[in-house]
Amino acid sequence: MNRVSITVLDFERCYRAVTARDSRFDGQFYTAVRTTGIYCRPSCPAITPKPANVTFLPTAAAAQQAGYRACRRCLPDAAPGSPLWNTRADLAARAMRLIGDGLVERGGVSALAATLGYSQRQLTRVLTSELGAGPLALARAHRAHTARLLIQTTEMPMSDIAFAAGFASIRQFNDTVREVFAVSPSTMRTEAQRRDRADSSRNRSGSAGPTGPGVNDPAAATTCGTLTLRLPYREPLDRDWLEWFLAAHTTPGLELWRTEPTGEGAYLRNLRTPHGYAGIRLSVLPGHVRADLALRDMRDLAPTVARIRHLLDLDADPVAVDEALLHSGPAGDGAPFTPGIRVPGCADASELLLRTMIGQQISVAAANTHTARLVAALGEPTDGPIPRLFPTPAAIAEHGADVLAGPAARIRSITAVAAALASGELVLHQGRTAADLRRDLLALPGVGPWTADYVTMRLLADPDILLTTDLVVRRGAARHGIDLSDTTRWSPWRSYLSMQLWRSELRARATGKSAEPEAKVSIS
Repeated sequence: MNRVSITVLDFERCYRAVTARDSRFDGQFYTAVRTTGIYCRPSCPAITPKPANVTFLPTAAAAQQAGYRACRRCLPDAAPGSPLWNTRADLAARAMRLIGDGLVERGGVSALAATLGYSQRQLTRVLTSELGAGPLALARAHRAHTARLLIQTTEMPMSDIAFAAGFASIRQFNDTVREVFAVSPSTMRTEAQRRDRADSSRNRSGSAGPTGPGVNDPAAATTCGTLTLRLPYREPLDRDWLEWFLAAHTTPGLELWRTEPTGEGAYLRNLRTPHGYAGIRLSVLPGHVRADLALRDMRDLAPTVARIRHLLDLDADPVAVDEALLHSGPAGDGAPFTPGIRVPGCADASELLLRTMIGQQISVAAANTHTARLVAALGEPTDGPIPRLFPTPAAIAEHGADVLAGPAARIRSITAVAAALASGELVLHQGRTAADLRRDLLALPGVGPWTADYVTMRLLADPDILLTTDLVVRRGAARHGIDLSDTTRWSPWRSYLSMQLWRSELRARATGKSAEPEAKVSIS
């Protein structure tokens, strides 16, 4: 089946995916069945409906807006997110990123429109036209998903869940859950508990199968105030690359990489959230990432999950990327390409920019040392296994010069950028366009093309940025005979090409196949 992303939903292509129960399309579109009034993910195990009875919609919100309720068998809201919000750079895609981060819950549609630079009326018109639902309906679908997670995986009182999920009232919470899932919140919890007991019984009797609320459900359990989630992704996923990237860039005091007794690797850190901070522990497992979250405020659940998915690039469509790169690669030589590579995003936009500037022209290890010194001196102390948060831009602007080491010009640049972030002169968020963000970054002191491209790629999850000025990328390209000036050949997946070349060159160095000395360029 053609793996080109479905921007305009083609009925025949969608129906073939549904007939094949192709899980790679989960989250990219939804199947609404008129005879049952239910909407499903493409891989739903139910009997395939007749073509005359189905319609295909781009978002769960569009299905809910049209009066359909979520299938309680395949849990369509638990599918990986759509890769279209990264591959598309239009207004609708940028709005979806901000809605996923909970901006509507925190500031309303007016805040969303102002952040994107549009009027509320114009924004609503564009989203309704493109996605089948306006910003309120899209945010409502997001709240319903968060509510379901909390209902099924915690013992929180329903009144607490209502406000944690972002609902304005308990009545609104009850009405939405009944409308979207066709059951009351209490019935949903009872059914989940019954499912858990049945799964536990099967596992005790030796039956194979998944544990938890369901194989397709991202949620698993809660213990001692820590919420444990299963965050699904589309396979394949190059686990070695993602784990290397996380482990190599851990800053003492801010992050930790460790190997658990089970043999799985775990990445731990704290995240700044809209209402405080959250501690996270992530392990990449087959088909999903296990995420243990210690939330100081349950209202931060949805933004925290969105940021983890962004950090690990869990909403990517790796099959489409891999097929495109292999098709465009050197004739008869797919050596530099490993299936399922991801482009890591970021946990915090200001942190990404400042850490990247700290790491310019030095090794990864040296960058970690400099960052650790800054964190120890200026980072806010926290509870839990990770002792500190990354310092605020205001703290770095005021005291960074007393802590940072290195060339005076670089220190001045870092503190100046921190001051711009603290004052609001420089605004970083996922709703910006790549062109505008890159322009603003290049206008900053001490920020050149490599830093601007690298930050833009990771902050916006932009799949189409080729790091042509990066020394490691250039050496990897030379090793495999890839012409980096032929940029259109690799579009729209040039960011993934950059990661592939990085991985290939670093692997060659590790195995002693590189005659080049170690580059003093930090893959920050």
